Amino acid sequence: MLHRILPEKDKIEELLKSISMDTTNSQQHPSVQAIIAGRNILLRLPKNRDDIAFIRSLGYSRWDNAGFCWVVQYHPANINKINEYFSGRIHWNENPAEKKEYVPANSIVKPNTLMVRKLKHSRILLVFEYNAALVTLIKQQPLYSWDSVTKTWTLPQTEKILACLTQFCTINEWEYIFEDNHPVNNRKIKPKPPKSLQSRKCPEAYIEKMTIMRYSPRTVQVYVDCFTEFINYFSSKELTEIKHEEITGYMRYLVEERCISTSYQNQAINAIKFYYEKVAGGKRETYFIERPRREKFLPEVLSEEEVGAIIATIQNPKHKCMIMTAYSAGLRVGELLNLRPVDIDSKRMLIKVFQGKGRKDRVTLLSARALEALREYYKQYHPGEYLFEGASGGRYSERSVQNVLKRACEEAGIRKHVTMHTLRHSFATHLLEHNTDLRYIQELLGHTNPKTTQIYTHITTKGLDQLKSPLDNLNF
Repeated sequence: MLHRILPEKDKIEELLKSISMDTTNSQQHPSVQAIIAGRNILLRLPKNRDDIAFIRSLGYSRWDNAGFCWVVQYHPANINKINEYFSGRIHWNENPAEKKEYVPANSIVKPNTLMVRKLKHSRILLVFEYNAALVTLIKQQPLYSWDSVTKTWTLPQTEKILACLTQFCTINEWEYIFEDNHPVNNRKIKPKPPKSLQSRKCPEAYIEKMTIMRYSPRTVQVYVDCFTEFINYFSSKELTEIKHEEITGYMRYLVEERCISTSYQNQAINAIKFYYEKVAGGKRETYFIERPRREKFLPEVLSEEEVGAIIATIQNPKHKCMIMTAYSAGLRVGELLNLRPVDIDSKRMLIKVFQGKGRKDRVTLLSARALEALREYYKQYHPGEYLFEGASGGRYSERSVQNVLKRACEEAGIRKHVTMHTLRHSFATHLLEHNTDLRYIQELLGHTNPKTTQIYTHITTKGLDQLKSPLDNLNF
């Protein structure tokens, strides 16, 4: 990883072993030993409540059990705070003022080149020479993050975001390089043609048919984008002249040159099938192309203690109510923000979810503690049409509530990649761990297929605490 350039493990251990605590001073002024290890500062000091409180106040500090030391992010501001607080008590293994600056990741790429590196938890790392237009584009995306030390940006790995990045590279004639975790999968991707170069528009009949069939606005947008790219790929042909073999060839182009994901491939196929089968009234067709097995990821889940820590850090009553309601009822972020005051049934202790995913109504749990917080919130804010409204009225934005959760996680010291949907996964997992029947969980979440709910059986720790590793039975 570009943002994890650290010294070798053996070197760190050697440095740690070389530290001997200086106990010649009094207990009020113990010696503090400091090591600069890559992008971290390692601190060893006798146990002292005031000193520990200071270290915890530094950003992203943590205790390392293996090294028996405190780990603090190497940053000029942290060095100044450490020197100022410990004053004459601190001993550095090297002078921080003489330490060379780290080489930022963006200095290793060529000009006019965007390197996109796949990370864990469906996120991507962007490496490029500074460009104001590209930075502005990144800041328009949801859940972006900037690392001031490595000078890199990270974003969620979605087809929409990747399409924006490839479109930027095409318009500005940049080289676009996508790197997977495995070197075998590293390859240059042919970007999607920008909309400015797409001469053919999606037929009105296509959009009208989807509207009549009551497809969600998000699904309509995805299908229209996929089908627009398809008709511009065959820009010199009428839609009725495109043959089955040519459609299969187009799908192979998406897989081999565009390097699309399996989920996007399915969306592209469905968008094409929708036109020929629903709009044009043709017979049902099957478009087969070889593809790798789809990846399976277990969702990130918080413990009950972590959820409690996140809620405890939120001081704003509206923000706290949103997080409490989302977790306590297992709501999707869109379902949370579409709630109206009349959807809260305090007599039956239920929340009505009106037209959730798949255009299905359902009811879910209303927590007694969430109800108490909602009543206090209602007295203070007096919401109108929606239960949670923005500062100027209207529906609260998804990005804002995601940012609320992100800040709460940072203040609570949660290092996991947490989104609003993580609260939903945690709700289901915690119910399962408290012996709730899987069928009830399926109804509360609004899952049509019970197999979707069964994924939580792979995450729960229920029963695992009764198992014993065979290593514990060995004598050595």
